[in-house]
Amino acid sequence: MGLYDDIDDIQTPVYLAAGFLEGGKSTFLEYTIGQDYFEIAGRTLLILCEEGEVEYDKALLKKTHTVVEILEEPEDLSTDSLEYMDKKHRPARVLIEYNGMWPVSQIEEMKMPKGWGIVQQITTVDASCFQVYMNNLKPLFVEMIRNTDLVIFNRCNRELPLAGFRRSVKVVNQRAEILFENESGQVCDIFEESMPYDLDGDVIDIMEEDYGIWYVDMRDNPEDYEGKTVKFKGIVLKSKDHKAEFFVPGRMAMTCCADDTTFIGYVCKSKEAPELTTGSWVSVTAEVGWEYVEVYRDEGPVLYAKEIIPCEPLKEELVYFN
Repeated sequence: MGLYDDIDDIQTPVYLAAGFLEGGKSTFLEYTIGQDYFEIAGRTLLILCEEGEVEYDKALLKKTHTVVEILEEPEDLSTDSLEYMDKKHRPARVLIEYNGMWPVSQIEEMKMPKGWGIVQQITTVDASCFQVYMNNLKPLFVEMIRNTDLVIFNRCNRELPLAGFRRSVKVVNQRAEILFENESGQVCDIFEESMPYDLDGDVIDIMEEDYGIWYVDMRDNPEDYEGKTVKFKGIVLKSKDHKAEFFVPGRMAMTCCADDTTFIGYVCKSKEAPELTTGSWVSVTAEVGWEYVEVYRDEGPVLYAKEIIPCEPLKEELVYFN
């Protein structure tokens, strides 16, 4: 994101706070500005792309050498306007409170002033409104979290399906860190999710409706699965090297709408892989491991097949996360 691929080349770090109106962006940024670790040398430029309900404390802004610029329309956010602010304020760092109704891609793809670069993107979400966002603003929200580093769900309570919220984010952006804040603003684990399958069974049998839960939880909590045996049904996806002794059994997951789906699954090693056909359905029983895989370009779950049996396609092929 921004002008540089290498974070070491960035001289003026840009912190982007995204989220819908009244989603907690201003509260988060004001809290951040007030922290001791943020009171460092140089001027902070705070760019506001919408007028929220929370007004920034003027005394705090003065104390922390923070100057504010306001952009009212999407066309006001441009390379020229940012370069003007750079010359005017010579900021040491930049905070952007982004308008939730503006596509995040606008700023992600924008050429930044020389030396500027986005180093962190945070997305704040009012948990009590999350279902409304997903029902009415899903494309905007999906774009908002696709490249975010951190998602903060605030105003959480135990009655909300927080596990489902987490899965909705993870299917779009698996690397995103997700935090939950209770109604007092405290970050904590306010729910204990019990899996809909038996983690202590000889075989962890993953029902079709629980595939998304298993997919996310195994990545987040590998210690709960490593060395255990799982069983599930999925579609075969093979390497371009048809002789490769691995494949990916997985499912198509809806990330935004019926036209925006992605294939999710984990590498499965098997000598039978060369004989499988891409697009066919199989029932896989496999032992779970954790190791570096070139396909992931990182460490992650690896399945070691014990049994692969052809099966009929599931009635509901898509995985839903909310």
